[in-house]
Amino acid sequence: MPAACLLFNFNFIEVFIVSCIGGIGGTIFYVYLFGAITKWWENFRLKRFGPSKKKIFTKSTRRIIKIKNRFGLIGISILTPVLLSIPLGAYLGERFYKDKRKVIVYISICTMAWSVIFYLIYFSFYDSLKGWLF
Repeated sequence: MPAACLLFNFNFIEVFIVSCIGGIGGTIFYVYLFGAITKWWENFRLKRFGPSKKKIFTKSTRRIIKIKNRFGLIGISILTPVLLSIPLGAYLGERFYKDKRKVIVYISICTMAWSVIFYLIYFSFYDSLKGWLF
């Protein structure tokens, strides 16, 4: 984002709009895409293998449940734009929390917040970045 700001001479509003449209659009697209894929996979598995037997909790399953219970949707949403990426965050949010609207809203709000934070970091180091990149 900072390189695009320098290259295209974007102001705050332009940066905010472009990054939010990309993040929110990607969130909406991937939440519904992964919802459809998950539904298709469950139907395919049911037809192919029949009803599943009793669920077995493995070490990795327990770890995933601990992380979900500890951080919740808010934790996933905060980490999505920075560490997880929009597709992975949308998948985890859709998989653990079936309320698509809530997942989209939380990830969208965090995307907007991170956009403002990144722009403020960029604005703080504008002179250093400009001298380093050009």
